[in-house]
Amino acid sequence: MADSRFFTKAGPFTLAQLAELSGAALAEGCDPSAIFVDVAPLEQAGGDAVSFLDNRKYVAAFQASKAGLCVVAPEMADKAPSGMALLLSPDPYRAYARIAQAFYPVPVPEPWVAPTAWVDPSASVGEGCRIEPGAVIGANARIGARCRIGANVVIGQGVELGDDCIVGANATLSHALAGNRVNIYPGARIGQDGFGFAMGPQGHLKVPQLGRVVIGNNVEIGANTTIDRGAGPDTVIGDGCMIDNLVQIGHNVQLGCGCVIVAQVGISGSTRMGDFVAAGGQAGITGHLKIGSGARIAAQAGVMRDIAPGETVGGAPAVPMADWLRQSAILGKMARKKG
Repeated sequence: MADSRFFTKAGPFTLAQLAELSGAALAEGCDPSAIFVDVAPLEQAGGDAVSFLDNRKYVAAFQASKAGLCVVAPEMADKAPSGMALLLSPDPYRAYARIAQAFYPVPVPEPWVAPTAWVDPSASVGEGCRIEPGAVIGANARIGARCRIGANVVIGQGVELGDDCIVGANATLSHALAGNRVNIYPGARIGQDGFGFAMGPQGHLKVPQLGRVVIGNNVEIGANTTIDRGAGPDTVIGDGCMIDNLVQIGHNVQLGCGCVIVAQVGISGSTRMGDFVAAGGQAGITGHLKIGSGARIAAQAGVMRDIAPGETVGGAPAVPMADWLRQSAILGKMARKKG
C-alpha cells in the first residue's frame, strides 16, 4: 500500500467503475457492485485491493495472491485462485495503469506564491499556480494554469509553459517553449547552450546557439537530464515522449512522438528520431543520424549509422540484433575454447 504521508488516495470504486475506466472486461461471475479501496502488488494485496499480472514470471505469485481483484490477460484467467475477481484485458499493465491513476490522480496544486519566490512584473502566471520558495520567474515568461513550480526553480526570460505543468525543485529552463502537462523532474537543465564551437589550432571559437527547445504535450523529462537548445534550428521533443533521468540530448536533436529514452542515453547534435523510438540505458548515438520510427536500440549500444524504421540494433558499433547476438555467441565460444 502507498504511504499516506506521500500519496493521497481517491476512491473507493466499484468493480463496474473500474471496468469502465480501465477499458477491461468483467470476467463472468464477478459482482459489479464489489468495492475496492486501493491498488497493491500481488504479494501484498488484500481482499479489497486491485493488482495485475502481465508477466508469466509472476504466475506463482498470482496463484498465491490474496488480491480481491486482478487485471489479467484472458488466457491467464484459468490460473486465478478461487474467489478472485478478474478484469480481462489484452494489455493488463495499461488497464492497471488507468486504475492506479484513478486511485492516485496527480494532485491539483494549492494556489500559492511563496514570499521568497521572485516573479518578474512582466511575467504572466496562470490561475491556480503554486510557486514554491526560492523560485525565480524571469521577464516576459508565461506560465499556464495550474502549474506547480518547485523550490529554487529558475525559469528564464521569455520561457513559456502550458497548463498543468510540473517543474521539480532546482530545475532550470531557458530558451524553451513547452506544451501542456509537461513534467520536468528535479535538477533538469533545459535550454542551456549547445556544445558548438569551431575547432582550430588558434583555439576553439564558440558558435552562438540561437535556437530554442520546443517541447510538446504530455512529455516527461527525468531528474538531472539536460536538453541543449538548438544552434539555429530548434531542439524538438515531440508529444508524449518519456525521457528518463540523466539523459543528454544535444543541440538540434529532434524526437518524434512517443519516444522512450532510458537513463544515461546520450544523443549527439542534429540527430533525428521518428515516432515511438526506444533507446535502452547508456546507449550512445552520434550526430546527424536518422533513426526511423519504431526503431529499438539496445542498452549500451553505440549507434554510428542511420537506423531504418522498425529495426532493432545492439552492440558497439550497433548492428542488427540478430547479428549482435550471433557475434556475442561466437565470442563466448572462442573464450571458452581458449580457457
